[in-house]
Amino acid sequence: MSLPPHPPLLRARDLGYSRNDAPVFGPLDFSLDAGEALLVQGGNGAGKTTLLRVLAGLLHAETGTIEIEGREPEPAQRARAVAYLGHLPALKADLSARQNLDFLCGLHGRRPSVPIDAAMAVVGLAGYEDALARQLSAGQKKRLSLARLWLSPAPLWLLDEPYANLDLEGIELVNRMISVHLRDGGATLVTTHGAYAAPPVRTRLLELRAAA
Repeated sequence: MSLPPHPPLLRARDLGYSRNDAPVFGPLDFSLDAGEALLVQGGNGAGKTTLLRVLAGLLHAETGTIEIEGREPEPAQRARAVAYLGHLPALKADLSARQNLDFLCGLHGRRPSVPIDAAMAVVGLAGYEDALARQLSAGQKKRLSLARLWLSPAPLWLLDEPYANLDLEGIELVNRMISVHLRDGGATLVTTHGAYAAPPVRTRLLELRAAA
């Protein structure tokens, strides 16, 4: 007797969002399975950031439904299942890098097998554990946000322009992190302006166009 198939980690049906009665995107239908990456591309004003904020629960969709792991998510389930990396680093300027990660892990959970200092080493910030966040460069702040992502137990990563403020080595770091996350059964939705090298995993494209 065969087992029923697992539902996708993320499914959107007829998803749409409007601002001041003007459509931003939609209706959209897409899904994201474990082990899969979805690249969301589009120019300025196409709604990429808005889409991720809707999926993360920071904005309410105008139309349609969102399912996470086969059901419409309650806030607690969404918080457990989703890790969101936005444009802003979400760091407290007067806390050290390690203190920021400890604080964020307290809010959002943490993979028990990954120490904070080990996550900082993964993203190239070994030696900066005690540096205040306000002393870090834009690229280092992005790497610190990536360390928080690496510590997250959430299976679904929503990454809004994760390559911004990173050099080629940083771009390769993001792709390695995505590859490992997908290999471990997670899924990733990534917004980009341009054509960055995608990790060697199951990858599909969702292209958004600015509303007329």
